[in-house]
Amino acid sequence: MPSTATPLRVLCLTMNPSVDLATRTLQVVPTHKLRCDATQHDAGGGGVNVARVLTRLGGTCQALCPAGGPSGEWLKQRMADEGLLTTYLPLEGETRVSFTVHEAATGSEFRFVMPGPALSDAEWRGCLQHLSDLDDFPDLLVASGSLPPGVPVDFYAQVAQLCQARGGRLVLDGSGPALAAALAEGVYLVKPNLRELVELAGQPLESTEQWQAAARGLVETGSAEVVALTLGHLGAVLVTREGVWTANALPVKVVSAVGAGDSFVGGLVWALQQGQTMLDAFAWGMSAGTGALLSASTGLCCAEDAVQLRGQVHLHRLTI
Repeated sequence: MPSTATPLRVLCLTMNPSVDLATRTLQVVPTHKLRCDATQHDAGGGGVNVARVLTRLGGTCQALCPAGGPSGEWLKQRMADEGLLTTYLPLEGETRVSFTVHEAATGSEFRFVMPGPALSDAEWRGCLQHLSDLDDFPDLLVASGSLPPGVPVDFYAQVAQLCQARGGRLVLDGSGPALAAALAEGVYLVKPNLRELVELAGQPLESTEQWQAAARGLVETGSAEVVALTLGHLGAVLVTREGVWTANALPVKVVSAVGAGDSFVGGLVWALQQGQTMLDAFAWGMSAGTGALLSASTGLCCAEDAVQLRGQVHLHRLTI
């Protein structure tokens, strides 16, 4: 049950938001025109998706993202329609458009992700300055998604430094060098998938013991206080200073895997906002992430599915 304490203040930062399109065609083949079904449009990008899921579950948050051009205006309207409280920082460039194609003949999904507009020094520094100038700094700052061209690789590391200076806690879902740079500064919670953890480790992680050890290493070295490692059909692993827990994947028929990671973060952060324990938050992350698998294309999870699946999530503590 939610806590009666004042909910934590949450801000979701998305440096590379997008307008996400999704459609379906019989078969993806080269050269030929591919006749598609009607297109579904959604607001997207890591932090945007986290904010959408958190709000659907009944939480509250502020969202922050740069936006520009006609697609940026569409993004603003869609987020307003969903009741998201968002601050938009103006861009000279145009917000990216990405798309997913479902191949009906095989059930495969093809995801085409654009790099996004190049930000000037003034534009990305303006994002940091906006955060620095906040009178009420968030208790939890969720930074999620890729960095667009022009933004330095240490951007999330600078956000981590700012959180440390202002007393906030950074929840980070990133990848590659930007993720590594932020972990070198130290974050509160990081949510890698197995591919991202392998990149961080710089070596193959071919067994359960190896990837659990790599996740524990992030906590032991102070890179993160909490690691929530998502493993797709293998479930997920939670590592804190208190121990290691695993959760098996739930047996559901997968409609689309798009947005599962963002839904996981949204469910987890929502539970933390309500004052629930980290173990309960991890379980809510599992139910929300699994719920996203039931929604087509860019749909993310809905609250009803997350609530229904929550009772099926069972955590197992490992003896290390």
